[in-house]
Amino acid sequence: MIISGANALVTGASRGLGAALVEGLLAHGAGTVYAAARDPRTATHKDPRVVPLRLDVTDLRQVHEVAERAGDVDLLINNAGVSGAGSLLTADPERARAEMETNLWGPVAMLRAFAPVLARNGGGAAVTVLSALSWAAMPGAGAYSATKAAAWSFTNTARAELRDQGTQVVGVHLGFMDTEMVAHLDVPKIDAATVAERILDAVAAGEEEVLADAPSRAIKEALAGPPKGLEI
Repeated sequence: MIISGANALVTGASRGLGAALVEGLLAHGAGTVYAAARDPRTATHKDPRVVPLRLDVTDLRQVHEVAERAGDVDLLINNAGVSGAGSLLTADPERARAEMETNLWGPVAMLRAFAPVLARNGGGAAVTVLSALSWAAMPGAGAYSATKAAAWSFTNTARAELRDQGTQVVGVHLGFMDTEMVAHLDVPKIDAATVAERILDAVAAGEEEVLADAPSRAIKEALAGPPKGLEI
């Protein structure tokens, strides 16, 4: 897909990877960049190509309103996500359900709403930001892992279902990224701008999967081995 001149929508665009994706799209010459966030005031930008939109991906009414407003989108990037619900065995299950609403049902709702938009505009591309924890087992992060594993499965199925309309579906996996979400962890982290650039390069090259860093590549390889090899 040619990003220069394309119209893109990024969810969770106010900070972290979302903000880096907005900057990357502008640098690649995108036309309109819809920067979607729960509070659109946090997604304002000095570049007139950026259009802040109010969007909570768990609110179906807002999702459909955004799909009507941004009917010229060629590139959808499902980036919005939350974490912190903890273990599925011991933590509050209601928090886990809320995490699933954002990390799985959010991308599902967005792609359901935008698949017809992408089809009308020639196919385009849909990207979903996943995680190396889609595959890995990390004690205390069972809820987050489950949401990302489910989103990975959905991404693979959507790829097959949308192939005939010419939509490129991309899944993005990475380990720890230098954002607020994991600021409390003292571990090596990849820079958000680097991840954004790798995502956009993959879209431009027509690729279907991004393994953004060494941890995601190592864990993907470990899938062929015994389950214990997936533990972090």
